[in-house]
Amino acid sequence: MPQPNDSATVPTDSHSPPGKNPGKGTAKPSFISNLGADLPASLVVFLVALPLSLGIAAASGAPVMAGLIAAAVGGIVAGSLGGSPLQVSGPAAGLTVVVAGLVDEFGWAVTCAITVGAGVVQLLMGVSRIGRAALAVSPVVVKAMLAGIGITIILQQLHVLLGGQAAGSAVENLTALPAAITNVELHSALLGLAVVAILMAWKFLTASVRKIPGPLAAVVAVTALSVAVAPGVERISFSGSIFDAVALPSLPDGTWRAASMAVITVALIASIESLLSAVAVDKMHGGSRTNLNRELVGQGSANVVSGMLGGLPVTGVIVRSATNVEAGAKSRISAILHGVWVLVFSALFAGLIQLIPLSVLAGLLLVIGAKLIKVADIRTSLRTGELLVYSVTLVCVVVLNLLEGVIIGLALAALCVLWRVLRAQINAHAPAGAALPWRVVIAGSCSFFALPRLNRVLHSVPEGQDAVVELNADYLDHAFREALVAWQKQHRSTGASVILEEHGTTAFTDAEDNTPQRQDPREFPLPPRTSWLPPGDNPTADDDGGQPPLRSILLGIDKYHRRHADKVRPLVQDLTESQNPDTLFVACVDSRVNPNLITSSGPGDLLTLRNIGNVVCSDGRDASIDSTLSFAVKALSVDSIVICGHSNCGAMKAVIADAEGSAPALGTGFNTWLEHARPSYSALLAGHPVARAAEAEGYSRLDQLSMVNIAVQLRKLEDHPVTGPVLASGSVQATGLFYDICTARVVLVTPEGIEQLDPGMAVRS
Repeated sequence: MPQPNDSATVPTDSHSPPGKNPGKGTAKPSFISNLGADLPASLVVFLVALPLSLGIAAASGAPVMAGLIAAAVGGIVAGSLGGSPLQVSGPAAGLTVVVAGLVDEFGWAVTCAITVGAGVVQLLMGVSRIGRAALAVSPVVVKAMLAGIGITIILQQLHVLLGGQAAGSAVENLTALPAAITNVELHSALLGLAVVAILMAWKFLTASVRKIPGPLAAVVAVTALSVAVAPGVERISFSGSIFDAVALPSLPDGTWRAASMAVITVALIASIESLLSAVAVDKMHGGSRTNLNRELVGQGSANVVSGMLGGLPVTGVIVRSATNVEAGAKSRISAILHGVWVLVFSALFAGLIQLIPLSVLAGLLLVIGAKLIKVADIRTSLRTGELLVYSVTLVCVVVLNLLEGVIIGLALAALCVLWRVLRAQINAHAPAGAALPWRVVIAGSCSFFALPRLNRVLHSVPEGQDAVVELNADYLDHAFREALVAWQKQHRSTGASVILEEHGTTAFTDAEDNTPQRQDPREFPLPPRTSWLPPGDNPTADDDGGQPPLRSILLGIDKYHRRHADKVRPLVQDLTESQNPDTLFVACVDSRVNPNLITSSGPGDLLTLRNIGNVVCSDGRDASIDSTLSFAVKALSVDSIVICGHSNCGAMKAVIADAEGSAPALGTGFNTWLEHARPSYSALLAGHPVARAAEAEGYSRLDQLSMVNIAVQLRKLEDHPVTGPVLASGSVQATGLFYDICTARVVLVTPEGIEQLDPGMAVRS
């Protein structure tokens, strides 16, 4: 899925033709073409937004009309200027607790000024192009914040539903709940519970009924019931229309520091909620993505206008936005029209709003608050090891306040990240046998933070005991290397050996003089055993004039079992009963050539035939080669055959020496085998085009012969009765490769010449 665009340019709406500016000539046709979908969608969103806006205003302790002002401004202003084509903005439950606290501390007029200030901050954030940076908040903290807000709303609105008055904090509301239950106002409680029951049962009704928004149906039905059976219940009250509710903000009186903190709090929470909502909405549709910086500009503009008119703070609201997408909206026109409908209704039918009982809105808010507490979020935090962060953030939001709870949650999340990232796993393992060394395994980020544990584990290795240190680090600083080297010297002074095995993405030697940095994970070939075996186990050294010790192979198998077997097992599960390689790879027996390494192949990819000089032969001259070719082509139906030679080839040296009369005495069998390669020497002398191309590239005469030999063996495949027909039909392809050992690069060999497969390889000198 394309990522949200954070560029400064205004993104084209999903309905705009590519390359066209929607503001020049294409806006009108797009508006008309999408009006059939946007108009009905806007009506659905309006019906959902109306009761929610009233309930949020009531829960915030603000004038009821402030919720409708914010809904109208959010739809019209944020919808027009924002960067999300389908997000719907308005008053949100996420800021209810914050606004209620501001109203209680500063009064409504100053709260409106704080909303304006928050809008200015959002505008500056958008213009400064830091919209994406506002998403650098741990999702678990946001989810816990919303859950804490939900609990706070529930505790607050339970008192209103029971016919009482909510206290200033969640703790006070919780402690006063028994008394509120004892003094319940029965009509009020029954009306609120009726709303809860309708909303809970709404999803079980038929699809035709559910076309009506549940919140609207619940509020209208229970309000009508209250007029008939409970005319004396407390209802929404205000004077005048939405235009009479417009009020200019006032500056704080001597509380500038607290007001400034409030501005930052509202701006950050509103921005985070809006951007997270916009990203979530992007996942619901296939249109254009959100421009996050422009969305901040739109949200900031809406908050400035809403605050200046006496409205609640505005944010992007996921409930209304999801409704907008589900209703089939195609462009931002739907959000704008929804704001128009809110404005029209508030101006013409304000009297109907005053019929709504407060307990009805309380019941609606109870359901909204409960939806903010998601069991799925708790399960996710448990699975991902973030339950502590979730729990602490939630409790602090409820017990303290929203800002302090979020700050504590973010700090705890950061500490958890530091612990997981900076903590290195360091363990020492005693040997299973007396002849085996101790093994110290180090993995993770190796920094000075890990020095206490490193020293404790290293000094648990008994003096005089040989040790192997497995270092699998993705970060290694100088302090860690210095401590490890110091212990290595001290331990060796007791007569023991210390071997360092490196498996990570960082190099131990780099930490000595270079600035440490985390290296990207990368695939890397296994080093030769000679680079990590103890000196006495070097397989190139004879043991009392005999063969290299078998212990080197056994140590390699031990390393394979410890580090690789578990990773290889899933790769070979499907190969247990049969094989299905796509290539027959004919290579020299030279130990320096690793076919799987240079072709990035895994188990089951290559059927390998190795012999001296990577040769094939005419039919019947060698049963082993003939049977392999037949098995590959007829039984396994391989797609390709590769002939791979290499630089400094001993077989090619022997061919040249034989032609010059100085062949080594390697026996009759070896000399007979060279018959398969002698035609290659004749082709070299005859000026084979591959030899000329190799000479032009600066390759030695020996390597020229190796390349010519590859071309000659490819020619033999064409003449062979098994491979010739399939090559001619095109069902099998033949390829020649030359492995240059000194550069570790592979060259393509064709009948006419050679081709560098690595563009970075320069002409040899």
